[in-house]
Amino acid sequence: MTSINATNDLNLKQLKENIRSKKAKIGIIGLGYVGLPLAHAFVNNSFSVLGFDIDESKINKLKSSQSYIKYIPASQIAEMNNTGRFQATVDHAQLREVDVIIICVPTPLTKHREPDMSYVVSTTEAIKPYLKSGHLIILESTTYPGTTEEVLKTILEKSGLICGQDFFLGYSPEREDPGNINYKISSIPKVVGGDDPDTLEMCVALYGAIAAGVVPVSSVKTAEAVKLTENIFRSVNIALVNELKIVFEKMGIDVWEVIEAAKSKPFGYMPFYPGPGLGGHCIPIDPFYLTWKAHEYGISTRFIELAGQINTSMPLRIVQRLAEALDERFSRGLRGSKLLILGIAYKKNVDDMRESPALEIMEILRERGAEVFYYDPFIPEIEKTREHMELAGMKSIECTAEELEKIDAVIVCADHDNVDYNFIVENSSLVIDTRNATKTVKHHRDRIFKA
Repeated sequence: MTSINATNDLNLKQLKENIRSKKAKIGIIGLGYVGLPLAHAFVNNSFSVLGFDIDESKINKLKSSQSYIKYIPASQIAEMNNTGRFQATVDHAQLREVDVIIICVPTPLTKHREPDMSYVVSTTEAIKPYLKSGHLIILESTTYPGTTEEVLKTILEKSGLICGQDFFLGYSPEREDPGNINYKISSIPKVVGGDDPDTLEMCVALYGAIAAGVVPVSSVKTAEAVKLTENIFRSVNIALVNELKIVFEKMGIDVWEVIEAAKSKPFGYMPFYPGPGLGGHCIPIDPFYLTWKAHEYGISTRFIELAGQINTSMPLRIVQRLAEALDERFSRGLRGSKLLILGIAYKKNVDDMRESPALEIMEILRERGAEVFYYDPFIPEIEKTREHMELAGMKSIECTAEELEKIDAVIVCADHDNVDYNFIVENSSLVIDTRNATKTVKHHRDRIFKA
């Protein structure tokens, strides 16, 4: 027992010192919307970073100082490379060289709306052969409470090493808001949980070196629950305003005007905004993670599930509103109509279309016989996705007066700032605005239908 404790103490002491002195080498697995900004934050704070990704094209771009994420400029990649403290690779064997391993891989849903843990599992399996004494492993991927202990710990201990003795396990939920220039890792407090008090102490020291502050919590499960709570809060409130929009629309009331007036109250109210549905890597997914896990405990999350039903019904609601507007304006239906989706990203000013409701709307319109086009200045071509394979390869059209003249209706799904909405309305017969993007348009307002 003495020798085990001595080994444990040695591992802890060495790792703590390496983190404190910034000699610890950080390995980040998954160089996407979460992992790449995290790598930059560590490099920017004098740590050495080894980035891992299974996509070799990403690695090659990083080595050539190119960016594959719209809001991360190539100059930032070049800056990282020029420090000499950043490398990127597809070779997991190099995990032996790092002291800390941070996992930033996707956690999507299956087609049955259940957690798809395949990326987390495969990544952990890839780590296991190269796990060594003294490693600190931290999961950042959004997931259900219990994942770190039940999945990661179980797999990693099959290596023969023991968690809390040979290696250390923590969780810190990512808090990225892609495209938001006001909030970066350096200005957002970091929630951390550890499998034991020593691991928590190391996580606090590690993230304290790059973040605005650190919020330690009592357990890994609690840290996992924090992330779900943040996004379920948003999901439920967005569902509420989506439902209010439908009610107020029938009453002839503009929900956007209501929200603007309501948010003048300095207490007791927080504005949320309606839209064509939920998109992105968190809000449409996280509620289902908790709902799925709650079933293990015999609990039904009725309120959360109702919010999910409202939000997932919005694309069909937008199509119905479009059909009504076409009938009212032109006495025609969807079949044979030429329709333009303006913005297929899940939110404005990003090139990210994960879970975008625009894709769902496009599929419904095509199924109903419409000819569908899209324009998005951030997404020139639709890449292959698991749920919308038939849309893969579609290319953004040029948004000119000549092209708009051929279109029966434009549906604004993402309110990108670099789009001239005055021009869109002026050259379109009908605009279905799901984002209040046309609020400042003064002329031809009779062509605008809020949805």
